[in-house]
Amino acid sequence: MNKNSKIYVAGHRGLVGSAIIKKLKTKGYTNFILRTHKELDLTNTKAVADFFETEKPEYVFLAAAKVGGIVANNTYRAEFIYENLMIQNNVIHQSYLNGVKKLLFLGSTCIYPKSCPQPMKEDYLLTDTLEYTNEPYAIAKIAGIKLCESYNLQYGTNFISVMPTNLYGPNDNFDLEKSHVLPALIRKMHLGSALQNQQWDLIREDLIKLPIEGVSGKASKSEILKILKKYGIEIKDDTVNVEIWGSGRPMREFLWSEDMADACVYIMSNRAFSDTYSSEQKEIRNTHINIGTGIDISIKNLAELIKQKVSFKGDLIFNASKPDGTMKKLTDVSKLHDLGWKHHIQLEEGVSKIYSWYLNR
Repeated sequence: MNKNSKIYVAGHRGLVGSAIIKKLKTKGYTNFILRTHKELDLTNTKAVADFFETEKPEYVFLAAAKVGGIVANNTYRAEFIYENLMIQNNVIHQSYLNGVKKLLFLGSTCIYPKSCPQPMKEDYLLTDTLEYTNEPYAIAKIAGIKLCESYNLQYGTNFISVMPTNLYGPNDNFDLEKSHVLPALIRKMHLGSALQNQQWDLIREDLIKLPIEGVSGKASKSEILKILKKYGIEIKDDTVNVEIWGSGRPMREFLWSEDMADACVYIMSNRAFSDTYSSEQKEIRNTHINIGTGIDISIKNLAELIKQKVSFKGDLIFNASKPDGTMKKLTDVSKLHDLGWKHHIQLEEGVSKIYSWYLNR
């Protein structure tokens, strides 16, 4: 990419897209084509076709997606598979039709089987059954990988797929109904700490910025206590308990979103599809690239780390009757390292950074 190349970042307001935009700007890129969801519905085939024909982007980062945690994935199964397939099909196909020089498709490491050998290598894709709770989302992302591979092999395009591990960072989703585990734990313990200290001004300020199921900071104390209890934040015997789904034993890997963006910009600038597989392969498959740290932590230890950073003095209650999901998900990042990139921000520093961002957002 040249500094004046025309770059389209799909999903530029989200956790992933905003981090990519920020990283590109720090490296001197300025010629961006950006559209909000209201301005361009990526599930609308005609709208996407018209956009590409008019704007003719040279490089595309496909970071737009419908995302969420276990509850959202399991509840909105139809939306997760339909919307993600439509977004991918429209953007990737129009990138081919309009001569995009290079496209980077972002997915997730949830594409791997539920009982995948650890750490997860790219070659383990499609070797066993997927985790049930996020199967629709995973299938959509696998289809995106295969779409990129197929267009490359048939039409000679340069579309690369990257599969980041669990991400966290600025512009994360802190909606307790739909957020992933790390931002959810930060917000729950932040609210729990304020409740423990009877800092109702902090609780109301938080809920004014981001209501929970429509309950804002202007609601009565009883309404606020009721919605907090629903999400596992309640006072019991003068101590605030924060409930966490599952046993706390599952192991998870977390990557600072701006590290992920750095990896994406590095790959887009320095690597091609031909770098993602061996020339000796008879069948070209599994060309996607894992992006992660190669280091994991139990949910229990993550919760204890967040408790320390947030200064929450209450109790953590692990509800083992709730689903754990996959017990271990750790990426093998050998391919990424071989391509010349390695992460920079460790988890302890990252948790401090994201909590500071949350307080000052």
